[in-house]
Amino acid sequence: MSTLLQKESTQNTTLPSGKDKVIGIVVSEWNTAITESLLKGATDTLIAAGVKEDDIIVEYVPGSVELTFGAKVLIEGTLAHAVIVLGCVIQGDTRHFDYVCDSITQGVTTLNIDYDTPVIFGVLTTDNLEQAEARAGGTHGNKGEDCAIAALEMIALQEKYLI
Repeated sequence: MSTLLQKESTQNTTLPSGKDKVIGIVVSEWNTAITESLLKGATDTLIAAGVKEDDIIVEYVPGSVELTFGAKVLIEGTLAHAVIVLGCVIQGDTRHFDYVCDSITQGVTTLNIDYDTPVIFGVLTTDNLEQAEARAGGTHGNKGEDCAIAALEMIALQEKYLI
């Protein structure tokens, strides 16, 4: 049911400019057909918002659990204004799905508390491949695009109050 709900804007605003912004993107190597589609959605959106292609730092990590460490490395080792983590975890027959999803969620939350660089959660957690495909450029849009927009909005929020 939640997939049928859509976020409603609370204001009539335009997408913040990505001009002079550096964005890090960490991508899981699992479910690459999905994660590559999310990456394309994110990078296309960032470029359309004015981020230079050379200012988009893309790094790959072995799996989704490693996304948070990859994000930490980009926060500490680059001039990224925001970091997006992209992954796809599909429910299987064991509880591994729960542990992986919990780990990523806690990791991203901790990074957002501990660092001044916004980390955007772009990990699909679905019951099956069809649900993932629907959210990676299919009938439910591309969540990579949503993450790019969220990154720019969080940078703008930070600049408004903290810088």
